Amino acid sequence: MATNYTDDIGPVAYPLKMVSQEVVEHMLGWNIPEEHQDLVHEYWRNFPAVSKYWHFGLACIYSILMLTSLSGNGMVIWIFSTSKSLRSASNMFVINLAVFDLMMMLEMPMLISNSFYQRPLGYQLGCDIYAVLGSLSGYGGAMANAIIAFDRYKTISSPLDGRLNRVQASLLILFSWLWALPFTFLPAFKIWGRYMPEGFLTTCSFDYLTEDQDTKIFTICVFIWSYLIPLMFICFFYSKLFSAVRLHERMLKEQAKKMNVKSLAANKEDAGKSVEIRIAKVAFTIFFLFVCAWTPYAFVSITGAFGDRSLLTPVTTMVPAVCAKIVSCIDPWVYAINHPKYRAELQKRVPWMGVREANSDTVSTSSGATAQTQNPTAEA
Repeated sequence: MATNYTDDIGPVAYPLKMVSQEVVEHMLGWNIPEEHQDLVHEYWRNFPAVSKYWHFGLACIYSILMLTSLSGNGMVIWIFSTSKSLRSASNMFVINLAVFDLMMMLEMPMLISNSFYQRPLGYQLGCDIYAVLGSLSGYGGAMANAIIAFDRYKTISSPLDGRLNRVQASLLILFSWLWALPFTFLPAFKIWGRYMPEGFLTTCSFDYLTEDQDTKIFTICVFIWSYLIPLMFICFFYSKLFSAVRLHERMLKEQAKKMNVKSLAANKEDAGKSVEIRIAKVAFTIFFLFVCAWTPYAFVSITGAFGDRSLLTPVTTMVPAVCAKIVSCIDPWVYAINHPKYRAELQKRVPWMGVREANSDTVSTSSGATAQTQNPTAEA
């Protein structure tokens, strides 16, 4: 952070203040003991130490995010796992995503402590623990989003024989955890890659700055494994879902013409809430959140390994961490808040939240006309 030291007495102000010990200019990593200096990459030593107020501000932000994540994700897990009406295979995926997001929340107390000490507590061990929690929750959460996209496509496109059972759902959940393991523990055990502090030196991620072929190959593999493949799955399944919904809507219109009626669906006075529009909005929100959470990380890592490193500063490299944490606080709500049964449970168990949902009997009566012709989406 640039500071003007010549306001008072011209160009000699800075050296005079240095002699009088009124100003001490530190570089990043200055407060890490000599025996742990290899923890700090040489690139970060070129930047002045970040002001303590940046650290304290970040600690306040993370404190708020921690409470938000704990309450939001905790409530999703509590209600979905204890309500009989919500115990379906599809909802197991929502619980799984909330567990991944809660795991990411476990990083936040460590970062808050690191911010007040302005260095990674525990040095290499603390850095490894922080990075393992973030990698496991991040990689697993990315695949959990892709699995939810697959489940929604199967459920809505083939409502009779496409629904997953509990055994299939459990296997897919296990797969999401296994997917996250390789690139989480390879750098943790120094088998391939390593974890290092980044940015303010209070967060840790895999090393993408060392200029050797091994690090560059590791970075591109992590990019493909944790970002590109889940993103391709999400885009593929939701594009197939949109196609299935458009085909279903077209079939309904053609059948209505044959029967000489305006529409086969009930409650058409609310025309703006067609199946296609509702699913499109939810799917776009899911896609948007995934991009917002992990595109900054992908950009920083690829830029550090292959691009213009002058774009990477301590402040800009902290943006991905904040984005991922913010999304982890609201991720499950995107799925859960669109679920009428979940809203009904919220209204019953936590009425102070002000959630209002129509009576289940009324909903079932009003939707009876469409139960035979319209794909059920309540559990999707």
